[in-house]
Amino acid sequence: MGFDAYLSLTVLALVFAALMFTRLATDVILVGAVTLLLVFGVLTPAEALKGLSNEGMATVAVLFVVAAGVRETGGLDAIAQRMLGQPKSVDAAMWRVLAPVAALSAFVNNTPLVAMMIPPISEWAKKYQMPASKFMIPLSYAAILGGTCSLIGTSTNLVVQGLLIDYQKEEFEAAKGQGAAAVTASEPHFGMDLFDISWVGVPAALIGCTYIWLFGRRLLPDRRPAMAVLDDPRQYTVEMMVEQSSPLDGKTIEEAGLRHLQGVYLAEIDRGGIILPAVSPQERLRGGDRLMFVGIVDSVVDLQRIRGLVPATNQVFKLASPRSLRCLIEVAVSERCPLVGKTIRDGRFRTHYNAVVLAVARQGERLKQKIGDIVLEPADVLLLEAQPSFVDQHRNSRDFLVVSRLDNSNPLRHEKAWVSLAIMAAMVLLVACGVLTMLKASMLAAGAMLFTRCCTVTAARRGVDWEVLLAISASFGLAAALEKTGVAGLFAESFISLGQGNAWVTLAIVYTVTVIVTELITNNSAAALMFPLAIATAKDLDVNYLPFVVAVMMAASAGFATPIGYQTNLMVYGPGGYRFSDYVKIGVPLDILIGIVTVAITPFVPGWGF
Repeated sequence: MGFDAYLSLTVLALVFAALMFTRLATDVILVGAVTLLLVFGVLTPAEALKGLSNEGMATVAVLFVVAAGVRETGGLDAIAQRMLGQPKSVDAAMWRVLAPVAALSAFVNNTPLVAMMIPPISEWAKKYQMPASKFMIPLSYAAILGGTCSLIGTSTNLVVQGLLIDYQKEEFEAAKGQGAAAVTASEPHFGMDLFDISWVGVPAALIGCTYIWLFGRRLLPDRRPAMAVLDDPRQYTVEMMVEQSSPLDGKTIEEAGLRHLQGVYLAEIDRGGIILPAVSPQERLRGGDRLMFVGIVDSVVDLQRIRGLVPATNQVFKLASPRSLRCLIEVAVSERCPLVGKTIRDGRFRTHYNAVVLAVARQGERLKQKIGDIVLEPADVLLLEAQPSFVDQHRNSRDFLVVSRLDNSNPLRHEKAWVSLAIMAAMVLLVACGVLTMLKASMLAAGAMLFTRCCTVTAARRGVDWEVLLAISASFGLAAALEKTGVAGLFAESFISLGQGNAWVTLAIVYTVTVIVTELITNNSAAALMFPLAIATAKDLDVNYLPFVVAVMMAASAGFATPIGYQTNLMVYGPGGYRFSDYVKIGVPLDILIGIVTVAITPFVPGWGF
């Protein structure tokens, strides 16, 4: 090996060390590594930036916008409520999480899917007095397993698809340049079809979910979420109204999911001027009912996102801007505020500040008046609905001590929910039928989400995870260096040597090494790093490279044994109150199980045999 190869190996070792032993972000580490290789001349600028033009990475970016459209409309909320239902045992409840989430993850990228499912599953578990720790890891694992059933289920598959397309195009051009007889004038089909991976992914998902269902109850801890023990001293009083002919109209408190709400409770109902205190769970809601809730700010924000509940004050409909463009803002009233000593109505708060008061917190005291009748006092904390510009306009105002915007607090566009789901279904159908490529279909779907106003341009931009995209792009540059300097070939020879030339054993080794790399760094980085090694290994064995590509695809998603192996594992770490050992206990056997399924099935798939 030459200097470039030794330098690439050194940089690779530094990347592993930094990812394992520092708190630096993944994208920072990988971009830094590619920068070093570029500065020392190992990579050309075109090679270093190759990942930015990769079709798989571009598809991942566009799918973030599609997911934002589904999230902003609450498209999965109704599905989540129906699929979770009313289980009678932990086993039944776990299957209600595993099966639907795995199925949905085949068509919705698993990272935004898990983000959308954490709140409803947490509330549902608390409602039926079951520990969330029994469901958060199954939620992540089911989303990962379901994502392996199609090319769009996980960014890992899309990354490998992009690498495969680039490799096949290079091979085609090289063969054409050499005048190979087998090369025709027309360009062949590159990459894999939408459901090609299903040959392996579906059996793996079925077996994996069955394993979690059978052993999850015993291997998963019975533990409260770490965040559940934190109490917020601000107790807001907020008044909501049941919309006429909404999904809540005619349902009981229990059926509507308004009993045992996390962090908030229903204090009373005002029905046409008649107050119903200490409401029974069997009390049926009616359109026009005004519900008085008391709770912490995060729970009050969640109330705003329940379909069929709207703020009881009609002031929200008098603001000039559409509700979908507004957000929730917390302000603390100062002694100098001109409205102190006046009611919110008499002080004409909306006219004065172009904002509407939704809730008031006063040192833990429950305020029994309607919002408009509350007399403002110094140090009152108000929850407002206003345009985001309110924060900049009043940040230094003498009227307020504190002005703070709440993240992800814009009202959902429930009326667009089925539009967003229809767009997503059309995208999947177009790809499945071979009408459009994944990139083209996802770009059309993203455009449709914006055109139909399922999400705003601002929400679409906010929905793109730039850290993930930068990490993926930089991984491609690092992988290119390993291939260019011959390091990939060296590793491939080592795999063959360990496997003693046996394709089956070598396939198992490639899977095992990829899983280890995935558990130590991240799924997308592992996929990009291992892809050239898999191709080189297949070439040296003189066998079909597709089984090795699929092994990398499956293994890079099989990050079950550590919370850092896959981003969804990290997302459920806090809500489930987990420890590192919890993942090891249930994840290591699952890694092995999925490996056995992958190695046993892949070579028998038509067109993939050795």
